[in-house]
Amino acid sequence: MEKPSNLLLKVTRQLFTNVDEQTKFIDALVHPQPFAPCILWCQDKPEISPFSVQTPTHWQPHFVDRLSLGEKPGKHSLHEQGSFYCLDFSSVFSASVLLAIPESISMVFDMCAAPGGKSVFAWRALKPDLLITNEVIGKRLGMLISNLKRCQIKPSGVVNRDSSIFAELLPASSNLVMVDAPCTGQSLLAKNEKAPGCFHSTSINKSANRQKRIIANSAQVVAPQGYLAYMTCTYSPEENEQVCEWFLERFPHFQAVKVDHLSTFQSRLTSIPCYRMFPQYRLGAGAFTALFKNAMEGDAKRVDLESMSAMWRYRSM
Repeated sequence: MEKPSNLLLKVTRQLFTNVDEQTKFIDALVHPQPFAPCILWCQDKPEISPFSVQTPTHWQPHFVDRLSLGEKPGKHSLHEQGSFYCLDFSSVFSASVLLAIPESISMVFDMCAAPGGKSVFAWRALKPDLLITNEVIGKRLGMLISNLKRCQIKPSGVVNRDSSIFAELLPASSNLVMVDAPCTGQSLLAKNEKAPGCFHSTSINKSANRQKRIIANSAQVVAPQGYLAYMTCTYSPEENEQVCEWFLERFPHFQAVKVDHLSTFQSRLTSIPCYRMFPQYRLGAGAFTALFKNAMEGDAKRVDLESMSAMWRYRSM
């Protein structure tokens, strides 16, 4: 991109009233700069890091390191050994809403899991008894399975079904359901990657409708007193705040959870507790995140893992 399109300008004006902030946001997309690499330690950190590490943010989990520019952690032998997982710091931001969950979590279901970064985060942060990861796109399964194997994430399993199947087969079963929703991927531009048509209203509306369908199906999998985490890597309000508002209207037994450590990132576009990272902050390419709690009383329904045997694409117990 050499200059901002009218479609980008339209989204920018939705997001920011301040002209200086609009300019910074557009510049971050039109002239993208590299972000510091980031790693999530799957095992205990070594006492002396093999990398040059930046000062952590106040909300950054202890098992995450943001590295200096120029570090290439993916080429280190510890990566191949599964000691850590490489991810964008925006993903850490999104997944950090899970740190606001005070209860112990028995079962985590990641509805849109590939390539696996947020699944690994949930496993590391919450230490669930079982992590089930789902990926509906078949060609992305190999990457997800490879990462779970390499990082020795267990007990875990991988399934490959549409979200509607789980709404029917696993109702009220999971203490936490994560929805890293498929989106227009506008933040890819901040990483100097392509996202054709990402600001076009047709693409945005198509994504928003798909997101609503997935979050509605996912809500039915959440156990009483359980949680649903909704995340995207895009900027459009139609795919973010407006999905959350639609969700709470459709499912009034869910309540948005205030995440204190992200309070400075609160979206100005809604009164609902939900949080945004923008690329001009220079932490990551951008993300949106919100956490909801199912206020209904009752017990989680037991999952018969053996009855799911035909679904498993990978299982490590």
